[in-house]
Amino acid sequence: MVELKNNYQMGKRRFGSVNWIGAYSLYKKETLRFLTVFGQTIIGPIGSAILFLLVISIAIGKDRINVLEVSYIEFLAPGLIAMQIIQQSFSHSSSSILMGKVMQNIVDLIGAPLSALEVTFSVILASFTRGLIISILSVIIFSFVTEISVKYYSIFFIYLFLSGFIMGAAGFIAGLWADKFDNMATVTNFIIVPLSFLSGTFYSIQSLPTFLKELSYYNPFFHMIDGFRYSFIGKMDGSIKFGIVYLLILNFVMWFISYYLYKKGYKIKS
Repeated sequence: MVELKNNYQMGKRRFGSVNWIGAYSLYKKETLRFLTVFGQTIIGPIGSAILFLLVISIAIGKDRINVLEVSYIEFLAPGLIAMQIIQQSFSHSSSSILMGKVMQNIVDLIGAPLSALEVTFSVILASFTRGLIISILSVIIFSFVTEISVKYYSIFFIYLFLSGFIMGAAGFIAGLWADKFDNMATVTNFIIVPLSFLSGTFYSIQSLPTFLKELSYYNPFFHMIDGFRYSFIGKMDGSIKFGIVYLLILNFVMWFISYYLYKKGYKIKS
């Protein structure tokens, strides 16, 4: 009887150091959450990127200029794909946490036998998975309307992972902070979207004034998009090594903040 009581003590973990089954179940649940609305979460962003590309291609017509020694369309296409990865990875984790708070079913997550480490990694990796699917499908579809192709697959997947993970962690933090969807719209409209457009998606930062060019090097979105573009065209405005190190540091910082806030129950525990 004593042994039975010890084995089934409330609050005692019986899964070892990591609850792999629980973490995978949460990851699977988060992945299925966006796959069930595939048209909205995957096809929609890809369609928006293609529309951007076609409109700009038609607008500049025959007056196309070369950027970083490639045609403007070849320069632009990878940036548009990277921008969708950034925005959609953020959108997944932020909406997951915020909807749980608004619908008051986040208590199910809090009460599950999952540590803060397992919860944050499961949700963030699901966000990365959404970005991964969008990127692969985008590359395939874009290859039919442009001449782009991946030249350096290692760089492609490194920057894809670093970008998706950072934005998944950022979305997790934003979801914890926001009390309603209006708060989340504020973050998206005044932080995510401006940083996306000021990251060199549509232009080379070499064309910027010196002050703005130097400032761009501190914008993490610039390094995400610049490195991702390098995997396609073999040219970049920044440094591949500095970009990877910078994003690795940000990955750890953003994950740790999300882990710490969730563990402390920030805005989810009364």
